[in-house]
Amino acid sequence: MSTEYTVTETLDVKGESCPMPVVKTKQAIDSLNEGDVLEVLATDSGSVSDIAGWAETTDGVELLDQQEDGDVFKHYVRRTE
Repeated sequence: MSTEYTVTETLDVKGESCPMPVVKTKQAIDSLNEGDVLEVLATDSGSVSDIAGWAETTDGVELLDQQEDGDVFKHYVRRTE
């Protein structure tokens, strides 16, 4: 696992289901500065593909990593602009 980033803020969307993890991730990323990294904690397995797809189609964000930790899915998203 790459540790070349420092988490700036953590967003807890555990218990939320689609589309809320992506909606709240977008809101949180919008409030961060360029280069900041958002850690998203989710329990919805659909968030893995949802957040990956959102990051891929959204300018200014980069999906750094996704991990499964028990029943929690961790997503790391960097604001790039």
